[in-house]
Amino acid sequence: MTLSTLIIIIGLTGIVLTFVMFAWKKFEYSWATGGKDEGEIEALVKNKPELYNGHKNWVMAFFQYFCGAWFLFSGFVKAVDPLGTSYKLVDYFTEFKLAFEGTWFSFLAPIFPWISEHFSVHVSVITIVFEVVLGLMLVLGAFPKFTSWSFFLLMLFFTFLTGFTYLTGYVPSDANFFDFSSWGAYNKTNMRVTDCGCFGDFIKLEPKTSFIKDIFLMIPAFFFIWKFREMTQIFNKPIRGWVTLLATAGVLLLCLSNYVWDIPEVDFRPFNEGKNVKASKILEEEAFANAPVTYVLENKETKEQVTFPMAEYLSRYKEFPKDKWSVKDQITGEPSVKQTKISEYAIKELEYGDDVAEELLSDKGYSIMMVCYMLKGDVRKESRTVIDTTFVTDTIEIVDNGKTSTEIVKSIEETKERMEDYYKNIWDPSYLEKFKEKIVPLAKGALADGVKMYGVIGKADKNTILEFKKDAGLDIPMYTADDILLKTIVRSNPGIVLWKDGKIVKKWHINKLPTFEEIKSSHIR
Repeated sequence: MTLSTLIIIIGLTGIVLTFVMFAWKKFEYSWATGGKDEGEIEALVKNKPELYNGHKNWVMAFFQYFCGAWFLFSGFVKAVDPLGTSYKLVDYFTEFKLAFEGTWFSFLAPIFPWISEHFSVHVSVITIVFEVVLGLMLVLGAFPKFTSWSFFLLMLFFTFLTGFTYLTGYVPSDANFFDFSSWGAYNKTNMRVTDCGCFGDFIKLEPKTSFIKDIFLMIPAFFFIWKFREMTQIFNKPIRGWVTLLATAGVLLLCLSNYVWDIPEVDFRPFNEGKNVKASKILEEEAFANAPVTYVLENKETKEQVTFPMAEYLSRYKEFPKDKWSVKDQITGEPSVKQTKISEYAIKELEYGDDVAEELLSDKGYSIMMVCYMLKGDVRKESRTVIDTTFVTDTIEIVDNGKTSTEIVKSIEETKERMEDYYKNIWDPSYLEKFKEKIVPLAKGALADGVKMYGVIGKADKNTILEFKKDAGLDIPMYTADDILLKTIVRSNPGIVLWKDGKIVKKWHINKLPTFEEIKSSHIR
């Protein structure tokens, strides 16, 4: 689905809701005044004019339902994957840190890594719940003044995020955002965050597109503040309050169920269950290799520029000698197959860093992959006793059958003890326990049944991975990969992925991981 299609659908939804709610208001009026005489009706409508007004303001009503439906939808597609939103927030926080460093506001820079490490998921869940509930409150007309200001402030926050990201397109990669003198021409490859995350993984929007979208949504945001007293309200105040409260609890439970207790029920990412990763990777790589390339040539003397497709340039390049013409730019067009994270699927072995992704995807039959985008723990500085030994060497002559030879011998002269500092990984106890209780038995069961199992770890070097493997008691091959890739594959740390012939069969959250026997009986045919 494209953004334009989504706008049309939500726009039509807003129009339909506008007329449906008008009819509902008329029904409320008919029900409230039924059986009453003219005097009673006059007194009733005087005290409760909202009963017969229908929509006090039709523009307000449309904005309510359009923006309400927009927030309900965008909030829901993020609620099915709150971890994905938290990862996007980490991207933003990382860029904020870099932007504030070296400026007058450098004291703010350390705040963002701290939030990223400890509160990114909390911020994600709070934002998602607030967005969905705010959309519902707009539809209901609940708490008009609070809802109007909340919508305005949230849109201001979203506009700031997307605006900041879009404007980084004018900032060279080696320059600071606030060094305005270094800004140049817009180049989308300069943007630090490649998509806004407004609709999770359902629709990928470039920050420029999303920024323009948010600018337009600021129009109803200002209108709500100006005309909040004219909001259309349905039901009475207690019912609106209870519906809002129940919706808050429901959306919160939905978010928690999609990352604390289980992986997302709905998977918009490219590594979804049933995806043939091997075939998709081949298609994407071939499409990228065959993407149209355009050459821009410039005359060194006149500065005249000419543009040719690659095939034409190769056939006519002799007409443009290097002493007179230079290749000013080489533009790669859009591949015929959309590029996803599957194109970046690379798994490296620990010793030399060779990419073994193709080899693993080519495995015949079933295999089980353990995914950890980051090992949970800390590094602690400790001391240990080290014995230094001093040796002395001497030579002796050896006579054997009348032949004399010289041999060098070494002997200990002195030993000394000294203290040495070193760094030790201290694993999170509950995290390590999950491996011992669930992953190790799964690995043993797979090994006994002849099913290959291996682990892929992100954000760790060879020694750290091997140390963790030993401490967890894992007896499986270990590899490493980009942590963002691993986050995309499965929303659990650790998570388990069942493969067959390069195709993803099933994925599990660690808290929902079945035993190997259960996996075998249900999924291994």
